[in-house]
Amino acid sequence: MMTNLFSVFDPSSNIFNLSLNWLSTFLGILMIPSMYWLMPSRYHYLWNYILFTLHKEFKILLGPMSIYGSTFIFISLFSMILFNNFMGLFPYIFTSTSHLTLTLSLALPLWLCFMLFGWINNTQHMFIHLVPQGTPTILMPFMVCIETISNMIRPGTLAVRLTANMIAGHLLMTLLGNTGPHMTMIMLNLLIIIQIALLILESAVAMIQSYVFAVLSTLYSSEVN
Repeated sequence: MMTNLFSVFDPSSNIFNLSLNWLSTFLGILMIPSMYWLMPSRYHYLWNYILFTLHKEFKILLGPMSIYGSTFIFISLFSMILFNNFMGLFPYIFTSTSHLTLTLSLALPLWLCFMLFGWINNTQHMFIHLVPQGTPTILMPFMVCIETISNMIRPGTLAVRLTANMIAGHLLMTLLGNTGPHMTMIMLNLLIIIQIALLILESAVAMIQSYVFAVLSTLYSSEVN
């Protein structure tokens, strides 16, 4: 019996105190190599099309001063988050992106790298970013404080946004699913339709949130150049 509503997200399966649920993050390694060993399929062409589209978009966001090949970091980030979000929609597969342990581990090192690179190499440019253009002189100290705080909470907002969106949909589906045994046949049919609609919505959320995470990381990177 579920004693806590959030226990569905607990990484509780373990052998010798090693959590097995986090292995769901690496399930993609079993599936990705088939793209390179088999004849090109429609899946292969579709995935290549998505990657090339993302590459062109991230290239525009990073600007002409970006380092050659820097888009691959964000494409890899998008692919990893997308895969983990989708795997969490299958029954009995642990959703690793619903934990701040993973999302903050992705967002914080990225943000730290951007900040260190920016303040070491483009110090004057980083100071300029603290005061938006056209700010009255009297408001400048307040704007510096606001911009500094907003800059410092970026990794937290990135991580919490992804985690909260993953948890919200899964919790709603779990709550509705638990009411199933107490429903009449007509209500049960309605519940199944609602659950299918929610599953489609969660699939869209999985794609959108991975895209948002990658795009915001790209925008934060472009600000330090």
